[in-house]
Amino acid sequence: MAKTFKGRVVAPGSCKAPALVSHGGFNTLASFQSALMFGGKEAKCGDQNNPDCYEKAMGGTALCLPETIGSTTGGMVLYAAVAAGKNPACMLFSKPIDSLAASGAILAANFLEQKMPVVDKLGQEFLDYVRDGMMITVDEEGNVTVE
Repeated sequence: MAKTFKGRVVAPGSCKAPALVSHGGFNTLASFQSALMFGGKEAKCGDQNNPDCYEKAMGGTALCLPETIGSTTGGMVLYAAVAAGKNPACMLFSKPIDSLAASGAILAANFLEQKMPVVDKLGQEFLDYVRDGMMITVDEEGNVTVE
């Protein structure tokens, strides 16, 4: 049974992808560092402090998370992941996005051909409902359907 959640569009776009869920804060630098520095073909989460995502492929997923945490380089890391084509299909935040992650998503949306829709303020109910592997559809208006 599908359930739809409404959020705020941070970076526009639409996509359909399987969910990868992090229930704790998502450290952008720790998660993408090895994928961006060592040239792996796929972006596997390198943050050993995130048991929900550690060593799971992030590229092409609907990354569902409460918020980002960690380094002030988070926005640039997101931008670099999109530029390298190693980004999630979309990022979906249950809480309001922080300014650093938002800056990376907005820069990527405006300056790169590769798109990564970002929607925030989806609420705790969204994060409680979604599970790894569920199919997520995001539309241009910030509607997120979980099947």
